[in-house]
Amino acid sequence: MCVGIPMQVIAVEGIAARATDGHEEAMIDLSLTGPVAPGCWLLTFLGTAREVISAEEAAKITAALNGLRAIMAGGDHGDAFADLDARAPQLPPHLQAALDAGEPTA
Repeated sequence: MCVGIPMQVIAVEGIAARATDGHEEAMIDLSLTGPVAPGCWLLTFLGTAREVISAEEAAKITAALNGLRAIMAGGDHGDAFADLDARAPQLPPHLQAALDAGEPTA
């Protein structure tokens, strides 16, 4: 499994960007996102940016990753998943439509 890490662009150098997650800096391949500007947030996987994300989305992902780290260290996740705690599970749209129409979904 590959985990996406939010990183903020510090500088752009051709088709790569120097970015930070707040702790470490890395060179990130921008081939999948195209040009970005310093200050932009990227969701990165193994040194490659998959998409540009908002600062709010970056904060949610970072909180979730920090919560997972805390759990793995034997601690409590705190409010790392607060955005999910108050939300009921949701089916993908095609399954919800089938359920609403009384069709089998399995």
